[in-house]
Amino acid sequence: MPPGDCPGFVRLPQYARPAHAANGLVGRRDDVYQTRRPATAGAKGSGPMADIVMADDGIEFDGRSAELQPLGGAESAFVGLAEALAARGHLVTAYTNCAATLRHRGVQWQPISATPLPPAADLYIANRGDKLLALVPQARTTVFWVHNPAQYLMKVRYLWKLARRRPIIVFSGPYHASTYPAWAPSGLRREIPYGISEIFRTTPPATEPPPPRAIFTSNPLRSLDWLLEVWAERVFPQVPTAKFHVFSGAATYGAMGKAKAAAMNAILDRARSLRSAGVVLHDPVPKHALVAEMVAARVYLYRGDSSETYCASAGEAQAMGVPGVVQDIGSMAERIDEGKTGFVVRDESQFATATIRLLTDDSLWSAQHAAALAGKRQYGWNDAAAAFERLM
Repeated sequence: MPPGDCPGFVRLPQYARPAHAANGLVGRRDDVYQTRRPATAGAKGSGPMADIVMADDGIEFDGRSAELQPLGGAESAFVGLAEALAARGHLVTAYTNCAATLRHRGVQWQPISATPLPPAADLYIANRGDKLLALVPQARTTVFWVHNPAQYLMKVRYLWKLARRRPIIVFSGPYHASTYPAWAPSGLRREIPYGISEIFRTTPPATEPPPPRAIFTSNPLRSLDWLLEVWAERVFPQVPTAKFHVFSGAATYGAMGKAKAAAMNAILDRARSLRSAGVVLHDPVPKHALVAEMVAARVYLYRGDSSETYCASAGEAQAMGVPGVVQDIGSMAERIDEGKTGFVVRDESQFATATIRLLTDDSLWSAQHAAALAGKRQYGWNDAAAAFERLM
């Protein structure tokens, strides 16, 4: 039985649209009411155009951020979904802590601190923050999109708002959904995986086995220290021509990165000290630069983390045909198909052995590379947007 269909979980009743929404007036921006476009057939969607409002009150970002700078997984997902919904013909307004109003790739971006949200919408997506649950009160469908393990919702300030609003809660997959207890308040519960950004799904991949070059593209606090020791002590001595390229740093994570910069820098300093063991440290890079690094990579390395509810970096590597070596922690077994598109291992010995095999065995690499391209490139943000449409 799917989590959202457990006894006691019922569909949130549809709110009647207020008269001013029926007349096309749905909110005030810069002290001027905006007129929404009437519903027409969406360009790619299966139904009429919808009025969609999305909100996030975390770090500063907008639609250009993922193109100009490295961006965290939750923020990248927000941008990817907003742009995909707009491309499907919907009217999408995204409210974030962006610096200024912006229209980009069909999405209207508004500073959330300076622009009141409208009272109504066809679909309102509140992104992870509890204060957002009280906004857009007359939305016909309200979604609470969570990204971290849902234990953080087990606080009074979240629980009472969830009990009052009863939004549809969207998780990234089975592991993620399992972190929210069955007794906790919600409307429906649904699992919608992140889409893979188009650049990773459409850039031509490697056509032959690359040199022995491993890549890491995640948060240094997520076991990079463990991975560096496995590499230096177990992998590099067996493959002394191998390189381990680490793309990591605090800049990706905004205020959180600044708060944890000291802990991150200690691990990054360790990476710098291992240059003689083939470790090459890079600052994080935006996606258009990262994709070129993926083409050159032979294997993606990541231990995993219990806070990893999707792992976009693993999904991106798989879409580029880069086999991965991970441990069965968090959602990692949902990203890597054991023995087919990489290895999901139990301990550091198995981790090192699998890494060495992929760095040195061209036949193994070619088979897993082909399997990843065949099975991991199909699902993009257009597919995720279609799943969100079905919630309305």
